Amino acid sequence: MDLQIAGKVTKLLDEQSGQGKNGPWRKRDFILETKGKYPKQVCITQWGDNIDQNKVNEGDEITAFIDIQSREYKGNWYTDVKAWKIEQGAGGGEVSDPPPSAPGLTLDGNQDLDDDLPF
Repeated sequence: MDLQIAGKVTKLLDEQSGQGKNGPWRKRDFILETKGKYPKQVCITQWGDNIDQNKVNEGDEITAFIDIQSREYKGNWYTDVKAWKIEQGAGGGEVSDPPPSAPGLTLDGNQDLDDDLPF
């Protein structure tokens, strides 16, 4: 699966590090704001050497190639958005609006319903 998201880096969070059962680890999160009619803020994580190989700075326009993964812990689910590659520039600067989240629902929140409902 080839997922990518483009936008402007609005905030760099502090790097975190520690020691795990597989050795030392480090990660850094940054906030990416998408473009379009309804901008979204997404927290993206870089791990290990990827932090140094794909440097990002506040104000950068980037395209992040990402993996999305969820995991369960004590009945709660947590989702990570991990960047494995960063390209400077936001893919030509144009990001289209995302499709509506449900069929028949427009971006304005109005439903486009047929009159021939079965009930």
